[in-house]
Amino acid sequence: MRVICGKYKGRFLTGHKIAGTRPTMDRVKESVFSMLQGDIPNSVCLDLFSGSGNLGIEAISNGAKKVYFVDFNLICIQTIEQNLRTLGITEEAVVMKKDYLEALRYFKERKMKFHVIFLDPPYKYHFMTKILEELEQFDLLEDGAKIVCETEREEEIETNLTLLKEKRYGSKRIHIYTKER
Repeated sequence: MRVICGKYKGRFLTGHKIAGTRPTMDRVKESVFSMLQGDIPNSVCLDLFSGSGNLGIEAISNGAKKVYFVDFNLICIQTIEQNLRTLGITEEAVVMKKDYLEALRYFKERKMKFHVIFLDPPYKYHFMTKILEELEQFDLLEDGAKIVCETEREEEIETNLTLLKEKRYGSKRIHIYTKER
């Protein structure tokens, strides 16, 4: 796994082998970031269900001002922290070991809003619709925010957000939604 573009292009990232997880493939990541290139610089991003931190680190490499990495698994948290230290980008990152809902409540209490959100939850739960509802209910989206959702090909998503792009990659789908201004 490596950083695809931006300041840290070509640098390798450490992964982990945890049952039920999978990193976002390089070609998928490259496509997503080409679609978001104007949204990333100086943005505040949330990488929910971070895993190795792959997507959030790519955002930092492309000029994000701050990325919040959230995962509940200690091995994931340690992997993210190691990757951030290796690249020397700890100032741009906040790493949180929290359940996703606990993290969303934390952000709501602090009246935080995000420009770009990466959502890559474990596929077996099929709760992307619920997560998108909570992001809206908790008022965590800036006007014009982009939300990148990675799901199994079969998972259906229902949301009031506007679908900008949907693309299939083998057994997975990427949806990019926006909160209209």
